[in-house]
Amino acid sequence: MLLSFENVSFSYPGSAEVLKDISFSIDRGEKVALLGLNGAGKSTLMLHTNGLLIPSKGNVWVKGMNTKSKSVNEIRKTVGIVFQEADDQLFMPTVYDDVAFGPRNMKLSQEEVERRVHRALELTNTEDLAQRSPFELSGGQKKSVSIATVLSMNPELIVFDEPTSSLDYIAVKNFIDIIKSLPQSILLSTHDLELAKQLCHRAIILEEGKIIKDTTEIKELINFFNI
Repeated sequence: MLLSFENVSFSYPGSAEVLKDISFSIDRGEKVALLGLNGAGKSTLMLHTNGLLIPSKGNVWVKGMNTKSKSVNEIRKTVGIVFQEADDQLFMPTVYDDVAFGPRNMKLSQEEVERRVHRALELTNTEDLAQRSPFELSGGQKKSVSIATVLSMNPELIVFDEPTSSLDYIAVKNFIDIIKSLPQSILLSTHDLELAKQLCHRAIILEEGKIIKDTTEIKELINFFNI
């Protein structure tokens, strides 16, 4: 199993539980939507997938590695997170440097770094942006580049937190095209049911920190939301 949550609960200091006894697994090749209203705990759950947050109770396993262990660097090679705000992910002088940052930190050869950067830029159709500053790009371009920064790490699972928020129609279409082309497993947090239907074959619905539905039936999902 690629990712497994085992009776995970979590509280921020001084607060009530945000996640409550969460259990689910994602296998290789799966594309899973995580749905729920604001405050349901989706972003908190996402941050548990590669050890950015650690459960207060229970365990998160990535390819058999516990996120509480010292294997966090290996875990983050396996699970990459694309944050909701691209500006939280982009910080280098050029797009090329941002996309190369992860592979360079992995101590890869310069030849391998260049290969990975080229491939990530190619997959996201951002090759022409390589020498641009990320801070002068449009919202859609920033989102594509932020995806490239994760792809260059070659993770097996990519986690997206509200990836189409604030994007226009063309940028959303470009995002959909990119995701459909990727071989990786996907965990996609979104409010957009249509987006989930286009990209995912399974949906987990979170409400007040609990999983209330886990289904592979799109019809069930539509009925659940009374659409």
